[in-house]
Amino acid sequence: MNVYDTANKLAQEIKQSDEYTKYKIAKESINLNIELKNKIDEFEKARYEAQIIALQTGKDDEGKMRHVQELYGELIQNEEASKFFDAEMKFNILIADVNKIIGQVVQEVMK
Repeated sequence: MNVYDTANKLAQEIKQSDEYTKYKIAKESINLNIELKNKIDEFEKARYEAQIIALQTGKDDEGKMRHVQELYGELIQNEEASKFFDAEMKFNILIADVNKIIGQVVQEVMK
């Protein structure tokens, strides 16, 4: 068994998965709507900044978190954005699960 062949096969299977396909379509749809894309980019930037502060300080910045929640509340009411976030979440879960499986093998050797 060649590990690189297996990794390439896994990559192809991910590309053929429902999660990948739906996320790619949702992302392409968002990219066609400049106004919505800008709002999602603003949300992503705000969420990232809030996460960085939480990691650096060990606590949430309530003002930043409220801003993130407000942006998300606005976006989730848009059907296209809602589909995008749903597809993104499902794709991220798939990738996290795959990483967890691979990570378990790596942890075994690092003990």
